[in-house]
Amino acid sequence: MPRYELVPKPVSRNLRIFAFDPGISAQYDTACISEITISVPWEENLHPGPVGEYLEVVDVDPASGVAYKPVDLNDPKLLAQVGLAPSEANPQFHQQMVYAVAMATISQFEQALGRVALWSSHRVGNQELFVRRLRIYPHALRDRNAYYSPSKKALLFGYFPVNIKNRDNVPGTLVFSCLSHDIIAHETTHALLDGVHPRFNEPVNADVQAFHEAFADIVALFQHFSYPGVLHDQIGRTRGNLADENLLGQLAQQFGKATGRGEALRDALGGKNKDGKWEPREPDVRALEKLTEPHARGAILVAAVFGAFLTVYRARTADLYRIASEGTGVLRAGAIHPDLANRLASEASRTAQQTLQMCIRALDYCPPVGITFGDYLRAIVTADADFNPDDLTGHRLAFAESFRQWGIHPEGMRHTSVESLLWPSGEAVAEEYGVSMTYKDDTRALFRESQAPGDTDQLSRRLRKPMVDKLQPWSLDTDRCGTWAGVGENAQVLWSWLIKGKGRKRASAFGLVLDENAAPSIYRSKSMPDTIAVEVHSVRWATRRSVRGAPMTDLVVEITQRRRGYFERDKQIQVDADMSYPPTQDGDFKYRAGCTLIINPNTMEVRRVIRTPGTIADNVQLERMRRHLTGADREPSNAFQEARVALSAKEPFALLHRQDGE
Repeated sequence: MPRYELVPKPVSRNLRIFAFDPGISAQYDTACISEITISVPWEENLHPGPVGEYLEVVDVDPASGVAYKPVDLNDPKLLAQVGLAPSEANPQFHQQMVYAVAMATISQFEQALGRVALWSSHRVGNQELFVRRLRIYPHALRDRNAYYSPSKKALLFGYFPVNIKNRDNVPGTLVFSCLSHDIIAHETTHALLDGVHPRFNEPVNADVQAFHEAFADIVALFQHFSYPGVLHDQIGRTRGNLADENLLGQLAQQFGKATGRGEALRDALGGKNKDGKWEPREPDVRALEKLTEPHARGAILVAAVFGAFLTVYRARTADLYRIASEGTGVLRAGAIHPDLANRLASEASRTAQQTLQMCIRALDYCPPVGITFGDYLRAIVTADADFNPDDLTGHRLAFAESFRQWGIHPEGMRHTSVESLLWPSGEAVAEEYGVSMTYKDDTRALFRESQAPGDTDQLSRRLRKPMVDKLQPWSLDTDRCGTWAGVGENAQVLWSWLIKGKGRKRASAFGLVLDENAAPSIYRSKSMPDTIAVEVHSVRWATRRSVRGAPMTDLVVEITQRRRGYFERDKQIQVDADMSYPPTQDGDFKYRAGCTLIINPNTMEVRRVIRTPGTIADNVQLERMRRHLTGADREPSNAFQEARVALSAKEPFALLHRQDGE
């Protein structure tokens, strides 16, 4: 009998999409790069919809009263043709488009964070439920909007008729936000970020909402550089100068033009001046002082990140320009040589991918609440220093310099060198607070704690088995539901160690307050009314391969506390002055503080301690949040009224995007 070779299971699925949006395909000059084929992870049990492990596309159009037939990407005819051809009129292609771009975005996160992606839990009363799939509704709204819904755990995309007439628009035609690569990647990033940091939805300072928007833009922008044909074309058009106007630095061109802006929704590099000519945006160290609207403020963070990318890209291509220009560094007029374009595109792609991975990896090094742009800079630098100690390309210095040029710096720091930006090590914090967090001391009890002879304490019985066996590592092959359940179990074990066990003596070093005589407005534990409440928000693993090729595994622990805040300062003083009993009702808002711990599970050493600016007992930080929410330290502005609304809004991103015209 003939011997047949076994056909291996596919590792990826190729699907066609619009590289940017349908507006690019309608222009003769850019039609050649309007459609591309991308690879997304292969899902064995992908059902029509598509419905897979991470996503569920539900194509119901409430405004039209229509439910469109779901696309079956496992249909042999579609597999043979790498999916449906890009089309504005075919709803099944719309389904394919949102699935493909969302899956590509998820892959970026999993690669950078070294674990499977999880969506934020669905809360019903006091119970949290696992959310296996993020739902995507391609035609959810007849509106100029698209947003991520934390309450529905869904992405809702709108569509609308064009009502202006010019060279780019025809009145009456429809614009679908679900056909914009950038809007899909942007909204998917909101959902992924919410899965890592649910507390980043709370606008407790001017940077929080701006960070959410900026980070989503950063992911969408740098994904452009992973498409070779598009990148090569734009390198050729700009002669390698990516600081010039180009499609790679623009977001949602069709959407922006159809809403009357005359240009892309956002441009990381510049914009049109009063004369209608595009000009680059120059760094302004005082820009943040003048901006309060989240998108405008977030654009500064995007510009700072893009500036760091351009600095490294120029350094890595300087030799190519010298060779091509015979040492002058100035290219002769005319089209650049194809070989030079290929090399420039290769360097741009490599630099952009490294920049994007640094930005995503930094999420594990952020404080658990109240993120600021300065905190994020420290997170980027510290995460990269731990992952890539050598930094031969100078990425960290480029970030520090670019952020400084845009006036972004951590508050209260005396120096802005790369070394001073690093979050403190566990060893440094231990020395400051007079405790030890090294391998030899009982910090190992966080993972291994034996029962003492004759000890019948419930905690000791629970920890008789080494805790390291209870903490199940994550990998990209781990069952996501089991991983989610393990997070909760691990958090309970760590909470017991921190509140009842040997970790209690390190609470102050972690920035936690356990003093029973603390202000009554600080929440107490429901099960133990005399104990200050502590929430171990997550205990997650990060397994990656370093630039040196060695496997790296970290344990990322987030711990928070909360306090009742009141818009009226006198009310706050009144509540905190009554030590007889803690208040039984919530205040006007919740002030949170805490820390993120980066732990090496191999040595059981706390490597990094990332604390919020103040503890939960810090009245200065509480007052700062109050002033932000009430607008007391600014001119009257709708932005601050919206911050108070968004703090309790069920759909904060719907409100936020409507402000920007999305």
